[in-house]
Amino acid sequence: MLNTLELATGPAPSAAVIWLHGLGADGNDFAPIVGELALPAASIRFIFPHAPSMPVTINGGYVMPAWYDILGTDLNRREDEAGVRASQQALEALVAREGERGIAPNRIVLAGFSQGGAIALQTALRHSAAFAGVMALSTYVPLAATLPAERSAASSAVPILMVHGTLDPIIPLAMAKRSRDLLRSLGYAIEWHEYPMEHSVCPEEIAAIGAFLRQTLA
Repeated sequence: MLNTLELATGPAPSAAVIWLHGLGADGNDFAPIVGELALPAASIRFIFPHAPSMPVTINGGYVMPAWYDILGTDLNRREDEAGVRASQQALEALVAREGERGIAPNRIVLAGFSQGGAIALQTALRHSAAFAGVMALSTYVPLAATLPAERSAASSAVPILMVHGTLDPIIPLAMAKRSRDLLRSLGYAIEWHEYPMEHSVCPEEIAAIGAFLRQTLA
């Protein structure tokens, strides 16, 4: 089981948000945002997992927190499939633990930034039960070629929020748009926002995240 940081907005949470950080960060990265989201009255448990540390090829083999290896600059052509699937399994274990604590997938939002967002999409679209929503922030669809065959029928109606920076030098806007268009071609409902920012988060994005959570977890 992944180590996690947990925050609850009230007693006896009836919903959960599992939020995965990006490459080189940890679970503390997005915790400060919770207080800025103008959340619904329902008590929500926020779970911020810490990725395991591993050598990252594109960074010269330097060991850092990562959900999977980055083998090169072309993220779609050279993918660490084994690493992506291992992180999917780790996230599914957290989902199962929430079930044991009384929160079913339809009351869980999977969220993530960059690498974390890729794992959120990888997991939500293949899981056997439908989630309340997915927040994919500054990210893309990993293992895109396998998605049409592997996607779960239960995921077909899951709301997906995608946000990206028009100036992102890490995951170019065009790559994110290709992922968005792929998901739309498969019938997913995508709420898309782009902002004049780099590989980061801006106040307008935080407002969009809060609105999405109020809608999906009301």
